[in-house]
Amino acid sequence: MEEERDQWTSKIGFILSSAGAAIGLGAIWKLPYVTGMSGGGAFFLIFVIFTLLIGLPMLISEYIIGRGAGKEAISAYKKLAPDSFWVWIGRIGVLGCFLLLTFYSVVGGWVLIYTFKSIIGQVIQTGADYEALFGSVVTSPTVTLGGLLLFTLCNVVVISFGIKNGIERANKYMMPLLFIFFLIIVVRALTLEGAMEGVKFFLAPDFSSITGEAVLYALGQSFFSLAVGFSCMVTYSSYLKKDVNLTSSAASVVGMNIFVSLLAGLAVFPVVFALGMEPAEGPGLLFMVLPAAFGEIPFGAFFLSLFLILFLFATLTSSFSLYEIIVSAFTADGKHSRTSVTMILGAVLFIVAIPAALSDSLLSDVTIAGKSIFDATDYLVSNIMLPLGSLLIALFVAYKMDKTLVKEQYHIGSTSNLSLYGLWRVLMSIVVPLTIIIVYLNMLGIVGGTM
Repeated sequence: MEEERDQWTSKIGFILSSAGAAIGLGAIWKLPYVTGMSGGGAFFLIFVIFTLLIGLPMLISEYIIGRGAGKEAISAYKKLAPDSFWVWIGRIGVLGCFLLLTFYSVVGGWVLIYTFKSIIGQVIQTGADYEALFGSVVTSPTVTLGGLLLFTLCNVVVISFGIKNGIERANKYMMPLLFIFFLIIVVRALTLEGAMEGVKFFLAPDFSSITGEAVLYALGQSFFSLAVGFSCMVTYSSYLKKDVNLTSSAASVVGMNIFVSLLAGLAVFPVVFALGMEPAEGPGLLFMVLPAAFGEIPFGAFFLSLFLILFLFATLTSSFSLYEIIVSAFTADGKHSRTSVTMILGAVLFIVAIPAALSDSLLSDVTIAGKSIFDATDYLVSNIMLPLGSLLIALFVAYKMDKTLVKEQYHIGSTSNLSLYGLWRVLMSIVVPLTIIIVYLNMLGIVGGTM
């Protein structure tokens, strides 16, 4: 007899947890700096369009697969397409999430350390060299491993409590706080003299600065910012009650993701422009430019601490989904307890992540295909495994999964979206697969150069 599965207690709990999975490093750290490097408003507008036309249909698809099967990632494909190679979509997803966590947890550790340092007043200081401060964090084996350990423990504690009492409960507190903190920072940023120049840069489209390369990057960023491709949302939706409408849930998650991306830009660019700094700083924007920027305004240390706390929340809620897909795969047969699997996974992940954590210190001379261990793992996951998993999911739901089941799952809980089903099928059958192939070829350097 199959053990009764844990479930989300409410639709809002599911939406907040899904949004938490999607809103992470991509929305708060990566999007502002790539927007700054890619011309500002025009890039952001293209990102929003692609998120609606590509990311949203894919998110609905993963929800349909998960709720339609009522199983976690690997078992879902086994049930829907028994004795076929499609089960490898789930396996690729589990392996991809594991590898992703080996470097995501390292960055999570940096954020945790910076948050702690900011709260106790060790980041914003008179005459501080913020580049050197960031270097002292990433090049110290003790600091990076300590951050990695603490970040791993945070995940282990939450995931061990399960869906209802762990992930959902954490997200119900962390996501609203994230929005509240963000709004406080945005209000402060917009009151700075010269802030409107930053708003104009971020929201006023100037298509003369957009290149074909930037368009492709916006497409990839929008697609991957919703946590689709590794079947995380297949696993999340498998815990969903049968009467919840999937399309409205997906639309809510996408709306929240776009809103947070908007808030991230409004929190960063007004401050950067008001203080005459460079928006195209790159990856150091968060860890080096923002501390310098906040250091120039009254109560800057307080606002930087708020920003880092919300960034930590977003990083954790995303990592919860990565942990969950792995834990659920190993507990699906009911033979192993969630707590023991979570603890073992945490220990293994910490050990496997050590080389990535030491990529800027003790192992800085070790390279793979000319890249550091950290960068090589990132490239494998982001440029090869994630596009491949995304393409297979799109092909599966469009051409392999039972069309009656797909249509049934799409329509449950609503009668207002009947006319949109045909549009969604066209997007998933033609537009999304072709788009993924273009992005995939671009990331491999075959089409359009390097993004």
